[in-house]
Amino acid sequence: MAAPPEPTRGPRIALAAVIAALSLGLDLWSKAWVWNNLRDQAAWKVSDKLLHFDFACNPGSAFGFLNDVDWARYFFIVITLAAVGYLVHLARTLPTTSRAAFVAIGLIAGGALGNLHDRLVRVYAGDYCVVDFIVVYLWGGKTWPAFNIADAVLVAGVLLFLLVLPRTEAAADGRAAS
Repeated sequence: MAAPPEPTRGPRIALAAVIAALSLGLDLWSKAWVWNNLRDQAAWKVSDKLLHFDFACNPGSAFGFLNDVDWARYFFIVITLAAVGYLVHLARTLPTTSRAAFVAIGLIAGGALGNLHDRLVRVYAGDYCVVDFIVVYLWGGKTWPAFNIADAVLVAGVLLFLLVLPRTEAAADGRAAS
C-alpha cells in the first residue's frame, strides 16, 4: 500500500509565516505597552503572589547570560540572523507531513524576531536591550527571571519542535525507504 502523498509545501510555509507574524505582533504590541506604561513606573500586579508585569531592560539573554559584555548585542544579532536563516532552510526542506513542525518553526521565528527587534531599536539608559516584563512568583516568594512574549513563544516552539521532530524524521525515513 502506497503512502499518501505529502502535503504541498506552500500552505505549510504560509502557516509558519502566519504563526511567526502573529507571535511577533503580540510580542511587539506587549513590549510597546510595557515601554509606554511601566517604564520607570511601579509594577502592575496581575496576581499579588503569582504574576506581575514589571519593566526590565535586558542587554544580554536568558538568565542574564552575557549581560555585562560589550559585544553581547552584536553576538546575539548575528546568532539570531543565523537562526532565522536556518529556520527558513528548515521550512524549505523539512517533510511537510507534520503541520506541528511548521507551527514550531513559526513560533521560534516569531520569538527570535521579536527579541531581534529590541536589540536593534530599544535603547534605555544609554543601552540597547530587550524589554522583559513578565515576572512569575514561585514558592517562597522567589521569582523566575523576567521574560517576555517572544521568550515564551520561542521556548514553546522549541519544545514543540523537539516533540514532533522524531515523527517528522521517521516519516522522511519511511518515504526514503519506499
